[in-house]
Amino acid sequence: MQSQLENWEKEKNYLMAKKQEAEKELKAKEAELGTVTAPTAEKETIESEADSISIEDIKSQIKTTPDADFDWDADDKKFGNYSDSDREKMEKLYDGTFSSITKGEIITGTVVNVNSKDVVLNVGFKSDGLVSVSEFRDTPDLKIGDTVEVFVESQEDANGQLVLSRKRAKTQKSWERINSALDNDEIITGFVKSRTKGGLIVDIMGVEAFLPGSQIDIKPIRDYDVYVGKTMEFKVVKINHEFKNVVVSHKVLIEDDLENQKTEIVAKLEKGQVLEGTVKNITDFGVFIDLGGVDGLLHITDISWGRIEHPREILALDQKINVVVLDFDDEKKRIALGLKQLTPHPWQSLTEDIQVGSKVKGKIVTVADYGAFLEIIPGVEGLIHVSEMSWSQNLRNPQEFLKVGDEIEAQVLTLDRDERKMSLGIKQLTPDPWQNAADRYAVGTQHIATVKNMTNFGVFVELEDGIDGLIHISDLSWSKKVNHPNEFTKVGEKLDVIVLELDVENRKLSLGHKQLEENPWDTFETIFTIDSIHEGTVLKVTEKGAIVALPYGVEGFAPTKHLVKEDGKSVKADEVADFKIIEFNKENKRIVISHSRIWEEARADARVQEFENRKKEAKSATNAVKKVKDSVEKSTLGDLSVLAQLKEQMEGAESKARKAAPAAAKKAEPSAEEGA
Repeated sequence: MQSQLENWEKEKNYLMAKKQEAEKELKAKEAELGTVTAPTAEKETIESEADSISIEDIKSQIKTTPDADFDWDADDKKFGNYSDSDREKMEKLYDGTFSSITKGEIITGTVVNVNSKDVVLNVGFKSDGLVSVSEFRDTPDLKIGDTVEVFVESQEDANGQLVLSRKRAKTQKSWERINSALDNDEIITGFVKSRTKGGLIVDIMGVEAFLPGSQIDIKPIRDYDVYVGKTMEFKVVKINHEFKNVVVSHKVLIEDDLENQKTEIVAKLEKGQVLEGTVKNITDFGVFIDLGGVDGLLHITDISWGRIEHPREILALDQKINVVVLDFDDEKKRIALGLKQLTPHPWQSLTEDIQVGSKVKGKIVTVADYGAFLEIIPGVEGLIHVSEMSWSQNLRNPQEFLKVGDEIEAQVLTLDRDERKMSLGIKQLTPDPWQNAADRYAVGTQHIATVKNMTNFGVFVELEDGIDGLIHISDLSWSKKVNHPNEFTKVGEKLDVIVLELDVENRKLSLGHKQLEENPWDTFETIFTIDSIHEGTVLKVTEKGAIVALPYGVEGFAPTKHLVKEDGKSVKADEVADFKIIEFNKENKRIVISHSRIWEEARADARVQEFENRKKEAKSATNAVKKVKDSVEKSTLGDLSVLAQLKEQMEGAESKARKAAPAAAKKAEPSAEEGA
């Protein structure tokens, strides 16, 4: 029974083999016709037989068919007279007719048929593969016999069909090619599909890559749309394998070409060589010139012999000009160019008529802290130092006198044609006011001056244009102590002055203001005598003491220890109190006063008076004792004892009074230090 079941199984396998042969014959027929026909009735019958036949049916067929004598054990009986070695050879030959296919690999297949939906490929497997015809849109001329590469997605799907993809094969190959281009720094070609934010989308063998706007060209690109639809060359600059992102650049190719051109051009450069170039870019400091693949810098100072504020005053973009090579650096590919060097220096055309003492006219082109430059002709300038602008000694800022664009006349002071230097002066065009200053400003003469400037030590005033003088801070006021001139006057104010000293040779004039009035300190000396007491108001209190306003507009100074009141507190600002004069210095205009000295001396006087009173009382007691001694000639022993005690008490009181008198006198007397 077991052998019979095995025979039935072999019969079923036989029918399956018949089915496969029928399928191959059908495909061969379709290949000859060039079309794929619908499944035939025969194929359906074979499939239904192979799929639905049962062992019982096979048994019945064995009994009813003419082949009932079929030997199911022929294989075991070595039917066909194949030896084991022959059978092994035949099996190897049979296995060699099939290719080994692995999922995920790329294989080559031959087109055996093309229809409206699929392309049939023979890949040497037990079954052919189907690929959607939509994946061959880029090859409209595809025909039978062509070979194509496909990606094995699966050896068989739910229907047992081999699953292939040409698109994935192209993508996989493209990724390998793109990675190879990045690793080997190779150039690849891509098609610009569309514009996106910040750049362009490029199709490289089916893979979309991003071309940033900054990597399109070496110059800024304003309109990206002009590149859409173009096929261009690129270099891969970055790949993100995680997100499958590719970044490419066309700019690096241009830079490589320019670098080669720069090397070639710089190798041929020589100093003094004249080249033609195009103005590529204009900046505040100069102009970049395109010399045909390499840029050179034309600095603003080398554009014109004359001064210019901006290169646009002379040059414009895309303008073609001749320039001379001033210097270059082979390693850094830097080239310094000149334009003004192509014309003679203006100093060479300066006429011989211009000599020291000559008067020249021109325009102010620069104003600096130390002076101004006057351009006589383009490229020829002279310096007008600040000290040569005016006879006045107070002029410190040239911008107060001149500004750029002023057209003025000046006198040549020095001239050096070899060094191309010239110094000019403006004040020389007017008479020197100091020539007759001794007659106009003799010592003791009075004048009206204008305050021009102030310093910590005094006030600078102007008597007339070019005649300046100084009022020292100590010569501003007799009575008021001035810490800074701005407490007394201000710039632009008129002051009455008197000439104290005159030095024409050194152009110095010493002036005074307080000398216009009599010295009030002569009078103050008779009013503010030592130990005199005056009422005063505290104006300001500092660490060292207080400034006190005294009568007649005079100020006195009270040291801190002399501000203490009798109750132990100190006199405060704005408080009115009596003060005693303890020092008066007429020469230094100094008055030292004290509030403490008043009550301290009063207290000392009171102590002295008390001492005198006690002394008188002691003297009276002594006289009384003496009288008692004289009147009592006879006394008892008890009386003598009482008198002796009374005498001791009186003598003791007298002794204490003597000792207390010097100490009280010394305490009442003011010390020299307190007076200071």
